[in-house]
Amino acid sequence: MPRVAGVDIPNEKRVDVALTRIYGIGPHSATQILKAARIDPGLRAGKLTEDEISRIAGAIENDYVVEGQLRRQVQQSIARLRDIRCYRGLRHIRGLPVRGQRTRTNARTRKGPRKTVAGKKGIKEMHRG
Repeated sequence: MPRVAGVDIPNEKRVDVALTRIYGIGPHSATQILKAARIDPGLRAGKLTEDEISRIAGAIENDYVVEGQLRRQVQQSIARLRDIRCYRGLRHIRGLPVRGQRTRTNARTRKGPRKTVAGKKGIKEMHRG
């Protein structure tokens, strides 16, 4: 498995698809990286020579923030929002959706599994006593 930007990319996949395994590189970025490195996107990752791998690594290093550094940047941005106590920061703190989604229903990804609360007793049941 070729190693690019600290990530093993799968041998059997096309290079343009394999590069998307790197955090911070999507399909469009992968295509642009291969164009800059002058490598055929249809080539399998296992067939890359050392020279081609180093050209890809160089193109990524020069123009993109990826993996650990990008994760750190994202975490610092979220921490800044929390520190200044803005609306988005408060949503992060409370573990609720940040981008304006509804929360009355759905939002289970952010809120976690349902916490069922017992319903109120009906008026008829209270008078039977």
